[in-house]
Amino acid sequence: MLRDLKIETFLFGVTSGIALAAIANYLLSTYALVRGPVTHDNPSISLSSAEDSTDDTPNSQGSNVSKTLEQLERSLALPKQKLHEIVRHFIKEMQRGLASPDQTLKMIPSFVVSLPKGNETGIFLALDLGGSNFRVCEATLQGPAVSTPVSSSGAVPAPSQIRMRQRKYVVSEELKTGIGRHLFEFIANCIAEFLIEIGIDAIHLPAGQEIPLGFTFSFPCYQTAINRGSLIYWTKGFTATGVEGRDPVLLLQDALLHKKLKIRVAALVNDTVGTLVSHAFQDPSTYIGVILGTGTNAAYVENIDQILKWTGERPASGKMVINMEWGAFDQEGVVLPRTEYDMLLDRHSSYPKAHLFEKMVSGMYLGEIMRLILVDLVSTGELFSGVSSSILETAYSFDTANMSRIERDHSMGLSDTKLVLEDLVGIPKTTPNDRRIVKRVAELIGTRSARLAAAGIAGIVTKINKLDDCTVAIDGSLFSQYPHYANRMRDALREIVGLAAENIALVQTQDGSGQGAALIAALADI
Repeated sequence: MLRDLKIETFLFGVTSGIALAAIANYLLSTYALVRGPVTHDNPSISLSSAEDSTDDTPNSQGSNVSKTLEQLERSLALPKQKLHEIVRHFIKEMQRGLASPDQTLKMIPSFVVSLPKGNETGIFLALDLGGSNFRVCEATLQGPAVSTPVSSSGAVPAPSQIRMRQRKYVVSEELKTGIGRHLFEFIANCIAEFLIEIGIDAIHLPAGQEIPLGFTFSFPCYQTAINRGSLIYWTKGFTATGVEGRDPVLLLQDALLHKKLKIRVAALVNDTVGTLVSHAFQDPSTYIGVILGTGTNAAYVENIDQILKWTGERPASGKMVINMEWGAFDQEGVVLPRTEYDMLLDRHSSYPKAHLFEKMVSGMYLGEIMRLILVDLVSTGELFSGVSSSILETAYSFDTANMSRIERDHSMGLSDTKLVLEDLVGIPKTTPNDRRIVKRVAELIGTRSARLAAAGIAGIVTKINKLDDCTVAIDGSLFSQYPHYANRMRDALREIVGLAAENIALVQTQDGSGQGAALIAALADI
């Protein structure tokens, strides 16, 4: 964690009579603050060191400023000891959730009891709903791949066993927050439109013939069968009425029947389950699927004997994929080090006191946490000379994509950060010191998210005794696009499990939930 760490030289422009001993003590305290969150791939100064740079006129707040910024560093840091504490509590909550339905971690049986073998064939549809967009996919499973000779330059990948065609549609705010029936009618209309585009007639199929569809529904559901469940509550900004407590499969099936489409919803799939199944199709050592994007969740393969609350038939495989709904981890606030900004965000969220882990990790909330911190620093005169903007004062106006852009900025004087603050945040004048502080805040928030996600993965791998060999399939823009995120996760894993971290492969996947839904529909159709 420290091998590339650099502490910039402080040029103090304040009281000239400061004792040398005090200066040394200050430098050492700053060094200690930076140690936790900074990773080897992204060396940076600390907030407090940025404060004391003489690029700018000293703030009238004096030493009180650095105390505030030092406290911010401390509150957002996740040292090794805290990571171990989180992992231990994570495993306890997993065990409780497997034993009883009324626990913080829901640990929902997915009814997926086997993984694809590669010999599945046929045409299947997949619907992936989980955010501001949804996808309709058509998957043709082509059976076993034909082996390909190895060339002198290395192995040539075998031809794909799945041919995918898909289209993305936008879910408007009106549909997300309106009447639930209208949402499902819109989805059915989009499916009908997509099928016409690709030349599939789902209305005039022969009698008794239907096209199986896997429905990826990325919201907390109690699942009672592979194709039955009920929405526990909406997340991700959805509040459509008449859906909570009801079966989304039946709501979709009714909308499809209304369109006279001969499509059967064969499987209700969580996106993390789909991601896991999709990657297991390529890599049999895949035991965990994780989403790290707008939202966050995890699924994994569990021994059926460990699922004490399971009352159904014992599957022949002796296994079942569990949808954890890990966003609700530590709902009681036992181990998560929540800051005043986390609490403020939660109070003003659509679902206060719910999904607290997700609100510290997922892309939907990171930008808002940063906005709240910047607003606070401005209000105390510690940033932008105390000058705010209407944009900065508007909830959720600071997107996580802005944080990503700021963390990528290695230019002289952080010129791109300057553009972000001017053009997207409405702050017309910033100093180099302002911009260094803004970048450091982004680093702290992004690093905390990555380390929390790594702690969750470490808990799962430890629980299922796969420290010797485990592939984790990860989908989502945080893991794939946010600067240094994946490396920060790997650093945290090394801190938690030591050398065993080399046996845990964090693998990026794309569109796994759609392909996974089609594969699960195929498995359910056997």
